[in-house]
Amino acid sequence: MIRGFVGVGCVIAMAFVSGCGTTRPKASAAANPAIAAYVGPRTGSPILDAMAGGLIGGPIGADFTLNDRRAALEAEYKALEYTPSGQKVTWQGKTSGLHGEVTAGPPYQVGSQNCRQYSDLVYSGQATHTAKGTACRNPDGSWTPLT
Repeated sequence: MIRGFVGVGCVIAMAFVSGCGTTRPKASAAANPAIAAYVGPRTGSPILDAMAGGLIGGPIGADFTLNDRRAALEAEYKALEYTPSGQKVTWQGKTSGLHGEVTAGPPYQVGSQNCRQYSDLVYSGQATHTAKGTACRNPDGSWTPLT
């Protein structure tokens, strides 16, 4: 009986020591060259800036305000990092009326990196703009679009 309690105690102690949390490391320019190389508008979030503008950094997001860019990049990150394949992540601009949705495909491996294809759909007034791309996950938890 005592050996059973000792075994349970060891398991509990190991859980505390191993840090079973789900927090991700913060991205930094030192850890991720994509952040250091990115020269576009900064969002104030290293993990979003690591996406180097994502799909909305191209022509589809040319007229975005910083708040629109941040909302769209947050949706891209959420779609890539947390959302099941084919499920839409929506976003809404704060003042511009722009809004959109991001959909990520199934994850796959390229070497040791996890990658996903994804698409952005942006609604601007009566117009709809679409962009598609691929991003791969870095060891620091950020995602880098492939060019």
